[in-house]
Amino acid sequence: MENPIVEFDANKFDDDSAIVIANTSLLAEVEKSRAVQEVQAALIMAKKFPRDINASFTKIMQSCQRISLAEQGLYKYPRGGEVVTGSSIRLAEVMAQNYGNLDFGVRELERKAGSSVAESFCWDMENNVRSTKVFEVPHEIYTKKGTKKLMDPRDIYERVANDGARRMRACILAIIPADINEAAQNMCKKTVAKGGGEPIEDRVRKMIMAFKEFGITQEKIEKRLGHSFNSVTGEQLADLQGIYITLRDKHAKRSDFFEFPEDEAQNTISNKASEIIERFKAKGNASEEAKKQ
Repeated sequence: MENPIVEFDANKFDDDSAIVIANTSLLAEVEKSRAVQEVQAALIMAKKFPRDINASFTKIMQSCQRISLAEQGLYKYPRGGEVVTGSSIRLAEVMAQNYGNLDFGVRELERKAGSSVAESFCWDMENNVRSTKVFEVPHEIYTKKGTKKLMDPRDIYERVANDGARRMRACILAIIPADINEAAQNMCKKTVAKGGGEPIEDRVRKMIMAFKEFGITQEKIEKRLGHSFNSVTGEQLADLQGIYITLRDKHAKRSDFFEFPEDEAQNTISNKASEIIERFKAKGNASEEAKKQ
């Protein structure tokens, strides 16, 4: 039995393709128009209902009196041989929410093979002041066993979100007035020092257990304090809380705050290895230039 011959109408497929393309273009235009209208509406509302600075400041201070936020509100990082205190991502978000008329976030602009291009932003719609940071995120993470490539879309999303959050904090802090940021930090310190009514002995035990996940013993903490935990103050616990947040979020290494000779030795080895690699690269470039000549 012969196979039946099926005839295709090429013109019909061309027409269908044209319809699909036309519909796609129409949807894109509708989405673009909707986005523009949303932005215009937000700008109108921001002008119609301007923020009350005093009310915004009061809300921020009240938020910083919550122990749950205050404990997450500060982090510490080494800079130029000194340890600097700054507002964490959580505190920056709370300030932005209570300041009012701000649009902030992180969005992925482009996903390429092996990396993503993303943008963190904060836009003061009332004053039309905007802070943005565009950056590239490699689809990989660094572990003790080496570099691991990310293939799962969820892992890639989380990597972009984590990298973007730090830059978003910088964008928010570029918009929030410096005096409000400083007042929020001070209120968080006071709240943590008071401890929300929890006995200081219980807070000390929790602190010791928290640092153990980084291999930091009670003895090392007491050496940093200069005395035993028996005479620790609320202010010192607030300082340790900031260090813990920094280590948890991987903004610094434990050797930046505590004595870990083995970490410092590893850093020295890594630095020397990097120097050797750079020398070989320089020699290779010089050889290529010599060949061209």
